[in-house]
Amino acid sequence: MKTALVTGASRGIGRALATELAQRGYNLLLVARSADALAQLATELSAAHKVQAQVLATDLAAPGAAGRVAEWANVQAPDLAVLINNAGYGLWGRFEDLSLADQQNMLQLNMMVPVELMHHLLPLLRQQPKAYVLNVASTAAYQAVPTLSLYAASKAFLLTFSRGLRYELRGTSVSVTCLSPGATNTDFPNRAGMNADLQATANKFGMTPEDVARIGITAMLAGEAEIIPGALNKISATLTSFVPKAVTEKIAAGLYEKHLK
Repeated sequence: MKTALVTGASRGIGRALATELAQRGYNLLLVARSADALAQLATELSAAHKVQAQVLATDLAAPGAAGRVAEWANVQAPDLAVLINNAGYGLWGRFEDLSLADQQNMLQLNMMVPVELMHHLLPLLRQQPKAYVLNVASTAAYQAVPTLSLYAASKAFLLTFSRGLRYELRGTSVSVTCLSPGATNTDFPNRAGMNADLQATANKFGMTPEDVARIGITAMLAGEAEIIPGALNKISATLTSFVPKAVTEKIAAGLYEKHLK
C-alpha cells in the first residue's frame, strides 16, 4: 500500500479527494487547520476502507508550516507516492477594498505552500517507482476575473507552474497533474465573502466535490497534464483561448460586480 498526502483535507474537495484515495487503497496523511474535523475524517476512512490515516492540524499559511509538514511526511511515510496540493481559498471584492494582509495570506496558501511542499517532497516522491502530484487550481486560472483578481492570478500561477514542472520531470517517476474545477458545492463562496445572491447563483451550476475528486484522481493516475471537470467548464475554459480577453473579462465582471454593494 502507498501513502498520499492531502492538504486542505477537512472539507470540500480536499475531503472528497482523501475519500477517493482511501477507496482506492491509499494510506493517508491529512493536513488542515481543523483538528477535530481531521480526526473524525481519519476515523471514518480507516474504518470504512481499512487504510491508515494520520493527521496534522496546522495553519499552512503560517511561516515555516510547509517545511514542518514535509518533515512530518518524511518520518510518517517514507513510501509517499502522492502529493495533493488542495488547500486554498479565494477572496471576493475589489482589490483596493480588501485587506492587503488577507490577500497576502491567500497568495501564500494558494501559491507558495504548494511550491514549498513540492520542493521539499520531490526527493521523497522520486524514490517511488511511480509517484504523482495533483495541484488543485480553478477554471479561474484561464482568464482574469474582476473582483476575484488575485485569486484568479494565483490559480493561473499554479496551472503554469504545474505544466512547467511536469515537463522538467519528464522521464522521471513523478507525474504532475493540474485539476481545475469550476463552481463546486463547497464552502468556497462563503469563505470568499460572497453574498447570498452570488452564492445561490454559484450553487445552481456547482458540481459535487465527490464528482470533482473522482475525475481528478482518475486523471492524475492516468498521467494527464491537466483536467477540467464538467463539459460546460471545459467549453468555457477553451473559449478563453479564442475570445478576446477584453470580452471574457467583461463577461466575468458582469457575473460578479453586480452583486457588490
